[in-house]
Amino acid sequence: MKVLVAGGLGYIGSHTCLALQKAGVTPIIYDNLSNASINVLEQLKHISGKDFTFVEGDIRNQALLEQVMQEHNVTAVLHFAALKAVGESCEQPRRYYDNNVAGSVVLLDAMANVGVKQIIFSSSATVYGDPQYLPLDENHPISATNPYGWTKVMVEQILQDNCQADAGNLAISLRYFNPVGAHPSGLLGESPNGIPNNLMPYIAQTAVGKREFVSVYGDDYDTPDGTGVRDYIHIMDLAEGHVAAFLNHKNDTSFIAYNLGTGQGYSVLDVIKAFSKAAKNEVPYKFAPRRSGDVACNYADASLAKQKLNWQATLGLPEMTEDTWRWQSKYPQGL
Repeated sequence: MKVLVAGGLGYIGSHTCLALQKAGVTPIIYDNLSNASINVLEQLKHISGKDFTFVEGDIRNQALLEQVMQEHNVTAVLHFAALKAVGESCEQPRRYYDNNVAGSVVLLDAMANVGVKQIIFSSSATVYGDPQYLPLDENHPISATNPYGWTKVMVEQILQDNCQADAGNLAISLRYFNPVGAHPSGLLGESPNGIPNNLMPYIAQTAVGKREFVSVYGDDYDTPDGTGVRDYIHIMDLAEGHVAAFLNHKNDTSFIAYNLGTGQGYSVLDVIKAFSKAAKNEVPYKFAPRRSGDVACNYADASLAKQKLNWQATLGLPEMTEDTWRWQSKYPQGL
């Protein structure tokens, strides 16, 4: 069984490729390397002892997508090929809509032309916008507070409409917040280009001396310590969630959405303190003004995934920070 993994050398995609391979599914990795390193391919081989097929390409290249899917006889697509920084999306909205939305339409066109009817979409719990209640379940109203979030809302709607138009299609949307952590070997983790847009890699780079301090955006939110609360999920749990969704629904059709999370919210200061403990050194931080588009508190109700997929997160904040530190201390400059 072969699947195309678009964005497969990125942080989430690469860990999911390992989980797929472990489950007996062959990933065909497709990535334009815009926010990933080709060195990840060697790390995947080192960890698994297996060679992975890789094609360099963009999801807006329909002809190449069709060629790769036909040549490898793939039966499904796992779609991670998206730009993902909230702040950047507010500054460059057209770029985000072009890659994330228009790119997804091209991908679906390519799939339709070669007869691939199953897609697992890496969505985000930002599709819930400002929470009307917590924890967020899959029935929460859909909205967004920033262009990145709107790209996920739009692609989910496109996937729903595509399933309505062809009853043979399957689209599974996996909604989650903040993937963190690294492979327990310390050989694979998050290695963003330039200045990290997400909290954990910024903390990790600060802990190894690459950054002077962590900027904590906002200290006056309506949360226990005034800093934003999020549902962080270990990357290995998240990768297993993608595999569970694919294997449990490979004979199904229609659009299905699942939350993947721990159901436990952690504040920015909680994460910094836990990382300081893992690194055995205090991570310096300074408060900064709130960022546009951020909300105070978000965490998920993942009970549907437990019920339907027999999946639940098993790794907590200690493992998230310890595994990140193991990776970052081995590769202080990333890959």
